[in-house]
Amino acid sequence: MAKNKIKILQTIRQGKIGGGESHVIDLVEALDKSRYESVVLSFTEGPMVEHMKSIGIKTYVIPTEKPFDYSKWDEVRKVVEAEKIDLIHAHGTRANSNTNSSARKLGIPVVYTVHGWSFHPDQNFLLRSLRIWGEKYLVNKSTLTICVSDNNLKDANSHFEMKRATVIKYGINLKKYNPDAASFLPVRQELGIADDVVLIGYIVRMTIQKDPLTLIRAIALMPEDPKVRFLFVGDGDLKEDVIKLAKELNVFSRIIFMDFRQDVPNILNAVDIYCLPSLWEGLPIGLLEAMAMRKAIVATAIDGTKEVIQTMENGIVIPVKSPQKLADALSLLAGNKEMRLSMGKKAFETIEHEFNVEKMTRKIEKVYDNLTI
Repeated sequence: MAKNKIKILQTIRQGKIGGGESHVIDLVEALDKSRYESVVLSFTEGPMVEHMKSIGIKTYVIPTEKPFDYSKWDEVRKVVEAEKIDLIHAHGTRANSNTNSSARKLGIPVVYTVHGWSFHPDQNFLLRSLRIWGEKYLVNKSTLTICVSDNNLKDANSHFEMKRATVIKYGINLKKYNPDAASFLPVRQELGIADDVVLIGYIVRMTIQKDPLTLIRAIALMPEDPKVRFLFVGDGDLKEDVIKLAKELNVFSRIIFMDFRQDVPNILNAVDIYCLPSLWEGLPIGLLEAMAMRKAIVATAIDGTKEVIQTMENGIVIPVKSPQKLADALSLLAGNKEMRLSMGKKAFETIEHEFNVEKMTRKIEKVYDNLTI
């Protein structure tokens, strides 16, 4: 490695591919390789780890699913020392809480990207208070905190002072998420879905945060139509509950369930409408990816989402936990192809102009330079 390169430890909580993990992949791939070298540290195995290795990025796994797992801190420090790391970029609470101590001992700056705070409105008072305290501690111990939406920064400032913070919104790789690409895998053909069927996609880890049960209840409120189908792609803690509720409400036959797939552009190309009824988000990368693929959007008016979607322009936003309003929005788009195409076009333009991975990466590179040069 040339001496003038900045060596960065990109650390993330898990090897499964979700929003934060997709961001790390895109960032590592888009960084100027003549000036920056990335080493990746994950705290679980998974497809993200395998992808990093496949593109020649040195990647470590120190297994833990706990934040502030002090039993792992010595292992982290050894990696940082062995790799002669200049800066740690911690993506998320678990990553920061398990690397911050090593950074401080070694005098290395820490950039903390918040992909969504660990405290949420649905938590009980004690847990929420503990999480707020933990985030305040990590923010104060980090050299700089990056929020991915204005709302994320505003939310934090309502609980504790963010003295060293900035907002850098996500960028999408428009080469990977390119609706005009020459070819996609024939997912509709694979599923036996005709071209004239409106396919509504829900492509997430099925957890409380993503509120899949509200979507099932919304489907039950929509008139049954053989020309409208639903595609649920992903795994997660609530998947069995989702399937059970779908059967109880007699909508199981209207839904196709698939396990998690890494070829998200192929899935997005196959759907007509992207639905994300989350209860909270930092700034949902899946939403931005769907917009880049010119999809009509229905999502809840939360956090970063409401900064991106102007309702009835480049998508439709609805209140959280509102099955009837979700059903109404989906029905409106399912019955109006012209509206879907118009919203999809404007969604793409939003991403192209405001959420490009190259613009995001250049901003992050300036942060690296300011902290190390």
